[in-house]
Amino acid sequence: MKKTGATTKVLDGRKNAIRENGAPGRCFAVTITMVEDRFGFMARGNFGERLKREREMREVSIEELTKSTRISTRFLLALENEDWEKLPGGVFGHGFIRTIARYLGLDEESLLSEYDLARSSQSQPALAKAEERIPAPPKWLPVAAVLAILLVLAGLFFAGRYGWRRYSAYRAGKKAADSGAITQAPLQGTATTLDLSLSTSAPTHVLVSADNKLLLDTDLPAGETRHFFANQQFEVTAGDSSAVLLELNGQAMPPLGAPGASGTMMLSRKDLKQATGGSAQP
Repeated sequence: MKKTGATTKVLDGRKNAIRENGAPGRCFAVTITMVEDRFGFMARGNFGERLKREREMREVSIEELTKSTRISTRFLLALENEDWEKLPGGVFGHGFIRTIARYLGLDEESLLSEYDLARSSQSQPALAKAEERIPAPPKWLPVAAVLAILLVLAGLFFAGRYGWRRYSAYRAGKKAADSGAITQAPLQGTATTLDLSLSTSAPTHVLVSADNKLLLDTDLPAGETRHFFANQQFEVTAGDSSAVLLELNGQAMPPLGAPGASGTMMLSRKDLKQATGGSAQP
């Protein structure tokens, strides 16, 4: 009988002991004690040792247990040695324990509780040890990260502000240079104030200074007319002398120089009486 194999062996041992020793009372007590263990709790000790002790008390070998339960010898030895890494978990492990408990005549639920407790107590320290290997980040790391982000944002802010100021200054300077002559108010004074009218018949680069103050330094397209005012004198330079027409207080001035060449001319009050040619620059 599979289920009562251990008990049958015990009873056979009792009969042999009666025939050989003539002490039936002693053998009967031993038999009762082992039969009671079938429905009681396991002996004291760890799970693997208790399982092995219960098997040996019933004189069941590993080979017999393997053959009767169809559980591999490797798994049975792993259970008795508590070598959990070689054992399957979950329902497979519980199935092994139930089959062994039924064959040895042990309480299944009690044996399962001992198995779960032993297996969990072995796996928890290993998990805790693995977690200890992960070093905790330094406490200053979040603070350093926040400071780095703030520094980057501050750098972007100041760089953008600096770039905008440079761009605004460039636009303001260019606008003032392009429209300085147009927006220049007539100088307060008498009839001696000089009024210069500059017109272009072709695109060219023009520089105009009034009383040693630069008023214009830019490229002018064809058909452009600008007015400038001064108290003492003007200095006019053009990249193409023939492309610039000058009038001083309504009086036409001679060309700045030879056609196609750059030229410079100084204009003052004396030029209102007699217009003279400018100096050509090849």
